[in-house]
Amino acid sequence: MKSDRHLKIFFASSLLAFSISNVVAAASTSTPLTAEVVNDAALLDVVDANATQASLLRAQILLDRAHFSPGEIDAAFGGNMRKAISAYQAAHDLSVNGTIDAPTWALLNKDDLPVLSAYIITAADAAGPFVAIPAGMLAKSKLATLGYSSAAEALGEKFHINPRLLVKLNAGKNFSTVGEKILVPNVLLPEPLPAIAKVVVDRSDSSISLFDAADKVLARYPASTGSVHDPLPVGDWKINGSSSNPVFHYNPKLFWDAKPKSEKAVIPAGPNNPVGTVWIDLSKEHYGIHGTPEPSKIGKTESHGCIRLSNWNATELAAAVSPGMTATLQE
Repeated sequence: MKSDRHLKIFFASSLLAFSISNVVAAASTSTPLTAEVVNDAALLDVVDANATQASLLRAQILLDRAHFSPGEIDAAFGGNMRKAISAYQAAHDLSVNGTIDAPTWALLNKDDLPVLSAYIITAADAAGPFVAIPAGMLAKSKLATLGYSSAAEALGEKFHINPRLLVKLNAGKNFSTVGEKILVPNVLLPEPLPAIAKVVVDRSDSSISLFDAADKVLARYPASTGSVHDPLPVGDWKINGSSSNPVFHYNPKLFWDAKPKSEKAVIPAGPNNPVGTVWIDLSKEHYGIHGTPEPSKIGKTESHGCIRLSNWNATELAAAVSPGMTATLQE
């Protein structure tokens, strides 16, 4: 049995460890995310799960602008970000470790534009109409359009950021007020992509990568790529073309989880359409690469066989590919 003295030392050590862990946790969340703090965020040791939110946010925006998307920008170190870092490191001949070490940080920061910038809300941003999106396909089909449910959702998608984080960056701001100045990720004018030669969808790391003619990776996006019930159709397929703001023709016979007595339905276009704002058609019947109404779930959930991206990544992909280009689907 431990003596009183040993117990006191044990509890004191435990209390000290608890206090230190609390300080570390608080350090990552307590500092206000102002433009100055995030734009000047420095590399402490490495950007990983223990980094400050400011460093994480800066790193995510820089990765997004470099075309190695971390997914929805959320200032958190999740699987999509770790995979984006590893892909960026591999593409730039850096040590692949899944954390932003000093060489990776230095290369990313050659892009020295501010990562957060001011934006004035326009009449188009605030116009809506914003409506609640029903769950059922039949109910969706009765709407005139499947637009955004709120101005925060619309602005979040426009700037590739989780709406909750956007609200945190702009405490007290009204996103429905024309002329309101808010703080947003500076992601609207990235460097244009060079010419793309092929597209590779890889289920092993839930990604889509774009290659040039020399087999160099120029861009990478997190993706949802099939499921046990609807496996990814492995092989080389051709891209037939792409379309913006597609309607969705729902056929319950093509969905294993469709409810009994479900009926066919035509789902109107819009960012909350089941295939989002972009459809890239593949030569495999019924299959395509498309957007999503739920960007926070990309790379984290399964799909009904097709390949899902965030709407903004699907839009960039559609602009980079051309009919006849090869899309390789692999596991």
